[in-house]
Amino acid sequence: MPQGNPNAGNSFGTSDGALDIWGMNKQYICKQRQINVMRSTYLSSQQRIALLIGVLIVSFIGLLFLEPIPQDPDYHLFADTRAFFGIPNFNDVISNAGFALVGSIGFISIIRMSRRLLFVQPGDARPYLVLFLGVALVSLGSTYYHWSPSTDRLLWDRLPMSVAFMAFAAAIVADRVHSRAGNSWLLLILTGLGLASLLYWDQTEQIGRSDLRFYAFVQFYPVLTLPLLLWLFPDHRYLPGKRIAWVFGWYGLSKVFEHYDVFIFKLLGYTVSGHTLKHLAASASAYVVLRTLSTGEGGR
Repeated sequence: MPQGNPNAGNSFGTSDGALDIWGMNKQYICKQRQINVMRSTYLSSQQRIALLIGVLIVSFIGLLFLEPIPQDPDYHLFADTRAFFGIPNFNDVISNAGFALVGSIGFISIIRMSRRLLFVQPGDARPYLVLFLGVALVSLGSTYYHWSPSTDRLLWDRLPMSVAFMAFAAAIVADRVHSRAGNSWLLLILTGLGLASLLYWDQTEQIGRSDLRFYAFVQFYPVLTLPLLLWLFPDHRYLPGKRIAWVFGWYGLSKVFEHYDVFIFKLLGYTVSGHTLKHLAASASAYVVLRTLSTGEGGR
C-alpha cells in the first residue's frame, strides 16, 4: 500500500524543511541587498548625508517659530514621597542605582578589556565611553535632584542625561554614516550642544523666561529622525536596527511611566510609582546597548 511522504507540507523539523527556511533567509538577504544597491544607485552617500542635514536645518528653523516651552512648576510634585532609612523620596532616589550599575559596568568593561575585542577600531569606543560615563553620572545627578526636588537641582539631573543622549546619537552616526566624524569632532559638537541647550534653559530660568525648546529638541529630535537614518544607512557594525528599536522602546516606555506617575502609583496599590519605574526602564534602555556590545550581537 503506497504511503504518503510524512514530510510533505511540513517545512519544520526535517532536513528539507531546514533547507526551505535557509532558502527563504537567503532570498530575504538577497532582497535586502538589492534594496541597498538601489539606495546607493539613486542616492550617493553624500546625497544621503545632505538629506539628513537638510531635515535637521528645516526642523531647527521650525523650532525657532515655536513659543518658548516653560518648565512646569508642578513637575517636582512626584507621587511617591515616602522616606525610608532617613532617605527622602526613597524609591525615586534608590532606583537610580540602575543607572550607576549599567553605566559603571559599561564604562569599566570598555576600559579594562582590550578594545579590539569589542570594536574593529579602538577609536570606535569613544562615543560608547562617553555614553556609559553619562549614564553613570545620571545616577548622581538624579539622586541629588530627587533628594529634594527643585528647579535649581533639576539642572544637575538633566546635564548628564544630555551627554548620554548626544553620545548615543554620535555612536549611531559613527556606526552607520561616518565613523571618523562620529568618533571625533561630531561627538564633541553634539555633546557641547546638549550641554548648551541646558545652560540656555538655566539662564532663561534665572531671568524668569523659562524656555525648554532646545533641550526638548536635543532629547526628541534623534528619536523622530531615527527611522529615516536607519533607512538611508542600513549597514552597521555594532548596533543593528532591531537593537536600536529596543533602546528607544525602553526609553519611550520610561516617558510613559513618567507621564502617568500618579496613576501608576495608585494602580499598583501605592507601592511603586511611575517615576520609579521610569528610572528602571531608562536603565534597561542603556543595558540593551551594553549587552549588544558585550555579546557581539551587532554582527561585527
